[in-house]
Amino acid sequence: MMDYAFRKKYDVVVAGAGVAGVAAAVAAARRGRRVALIEKQTLIGGLATSGLIFVYLPICDGFGTQVISGISEEFLRKCVEFSPFDLNKKWGGESSRSHRVDNRFEVDFSPAGFTLTLDDFLRKAGVDLWLDTLVCSVQTEGKRITALEVENITGRGIVEADAFADATGSALLVRRAGGRVIHDINRHSFWFMEMSPDASQYHLSGSLHIKAMTGKTPDFTSEDPCNGKKVTEYTRLAWENMREYYRAGYQAGRFSHADFFPVHLPAMAQFRKIAGIAGKTMLNTGDNQKRYEDSIGLTGDWRKPGPVWETPFGALVPEEIDGVFAAGRCIASAGDAWEVYRVIPAAAMTGEAAGTAAAIASEKGIAASGVKACEVQSALKEKGVKLHLDEAGLPYGEIKAWKGEERTE
Repeated sequence: MMDYAFRKKYDVVVAGAGVAGVAAAVAAARRGRRVALIEKQTLIGGLATSGLIFVYLPICDGFGTQVISGISEEFLRKCVEFSPFDLNKKWGGESSRSHRVDNRFEVDFSPAGFTLTLDDFLRKAGVDLWLDTLVCSVQTEGKRITALEVENITGRGIVEADAFADATGSALLVRRAGGRVIHDINRHSFWFMEMSPDASQYHLSGSLHIKAMTGKTPDFTSEDPCNGKKVTEYTRLAWENMREYYRAGYQAGRFSHADFFPVHLPAMAQFRKIAGIAGKTMLNTGDNQKRYEDSIGLTGDWRKPGPVWETPFGALVPEEIDGVFAAGRCIASAGDAWEVYRVIPAAAMTGEAAGTAAAIASEKGIAASGVKACEVQSALKEKGVKLHLDEAGLPYGEIKAWKGEERTE
C-alpha cells in the first residue's frame, strides 16, 4: 500500500479551475460546504485566461432578451474590473469603453485581470484552492468516485469528498473512473498576445493586443484528442504558424523587430473540444427551442441571434459513473450543441448547477445519483436562474432564421 504524503477530506471537490470549475466551487461553497478546487496550473480561468481567449460571449439571445443569469452573469459583470473594457450602455456599461459594437450582452476582458477577479470570488466564498496540483487517478467504490489521488510539490496524496464536479474540460475524472466519453474534431485556432503597430483588432491597450490566428490551417483532426502527443502536435503547429507570420512581416518590410513581436503565448493547448461525458441525456444538433422538464438553465447561441437552449440536468450526470457531476466543456453534448456549450457563459452556467448538485449530495449524505433534478432546480431558482424558455418569454419550436453572418472562434 502506498505511503501518501497527505490525506484531506472535503464535502465537495472540484477538479479543474477554469470558468466552469470556479463557478462550481463558488456555488457549492456559498451553500456552506467545505470545498476544494484542484488545478494543475498556477493560473485559474482555463482557456479564458491562460488560454488568452478573452471574450466573455453573450448571455442573451441576440434580440435583447437575457437568458443566462446567476454566477455566469456575476462573472461577466466583474470580469472588466481590471481591464480597459466595459459593457455597452444597453446592459449597464459605458459604450465608450466597450470593444463590442453590437448590442449583445457580452464583453471583452483582460485575461490577467479576470484571473484576479475569479480568485476574489473564490476567496470570498471560502474555497480552498489547490494550485500546481495534478489529478493522477481516482479511487472508487464500485462505480462511485470517492477520492482523487493527486500530486504536487508536497508529494502524492489523497483528497476525499462526498461529491465531485468534473470541470477539467476533458472529463478526466469520468475517464479515470472508466466512464464512457465522446470526442470531436478541433479546428486549429490560436490566440496570442503581441506588440504591433497594426492593432486594428482585439485591442488591449495602445499597440499591445491579443491576436486570434484562425483559418490558416485545416481542421486539427484526431481520433483521440486525449492522446498526450496530440497536445504537443497542436501546440507546435501553432508555433510554426507564428514563426511564418512574423518572418513574413519582417521580410515584407511592413514592420520592424522593435514594434512587431510576440509578447505572451497561451499556457495551455487551446483545444475547444477534448472529451465530453456520455450522459443520462445527450444534447445534440437541433435541440434548441426544445423543452426539458429537468432543465437547470438556458444558453443562447454565441454565433448568431435567435437559438436558445434549455440544459437538461441529465447532461451533467454520467450514464455509468456515480459521485460526480460534469461542468463546462465536458457535459454530455455533441454536434452543434457542443459548439454552443463549450464557451465561457455556458460553462459558468453549467458549473453553477454542478456545484449546487454536488453540495446537495453532501448536505443530504447521499450519492450523486440520488440528487433529484427538482432539488437542483429549486436551489437555482432561488438565485434567480431562469430554467425554461417560457420563463424568459421565449417560444418553443421553430424560430426565424438569422440571415447575417455567423461568428467563429
